[in-house]
Amino acid sequence: MNEIEILYQDKYLLVVNKPSGMLSIKGSRPEKGKSLIEILQEDFPSASIVHRLDMDTSGVMVIPTNRMAHRSIAKQFEERTTSKRYEAVVWGVMQNDEGEVNAALIADKNNPPRQKVDETNGKHAKTLYKVIDRTDKVTKLSLTPVTGRSHQLRVHLLSLGFPIVGDSLYSEGEALEYADRLQLHSCMLTFKHPITKKDIKIEAPAKLVI
Repeated sequence: MNEIEILYQDKYLLVVNKPSGMLSIKGSRPEKGKSLIEILQEDFPSASIVHRLDMDTSGVMVIPTNRMAHRSIAKQFEERTTSKRYEAVVWGVMQNDEGEVNAALIADKNNPPRQKVDETNGKHAKTLYKVIDRTDKVTKLSLTPVTGRSHQLRVHLLSLGFPIVGDSLYSEGEALEYADRLQLHSCMLTFKHPITKKDIKIEAPAKLVI
């Protein structure tokens, strides 16, 4: 538990800051180590998963600790009434201060687990972005995923010509070598508390390389 920061806790749920390099749920390869939910269940046996972050993505996750909370929060994710914000560092200097990406996504069957843009057969996906900072090599972005497709932020930014640095799946060369981990962090999550129905907003500042 020492490697998992608890950001919020009550008798119905936990909100944690998942480290980069940790699976959200148990994988098929033991060498990947224990997943977030396996570690949490050692102290919170009824903890369950309602959403995931990629193994190399860090940041905020909500973890219900009873069935009622699970049903309520899962429904919020299904109905897209939660909101999330990420920060990322991409390779290249983005000229636009803000914008959006609308590009349908589908699994790349020839290169699993990669995803790809496919406007004919893919599922609708939308991402909003805003520049936070720039250097002569990289751009730091605030990202709001309107939809929640697998690898959505990573593939959408790649489709613009700005791969996330340190991304072993979608970047190469200088972009890959710029950082020793994927520079993508879930820094904010909002949802309604399953019992009180009050709006909950949890933040975890990003510690990204720029």
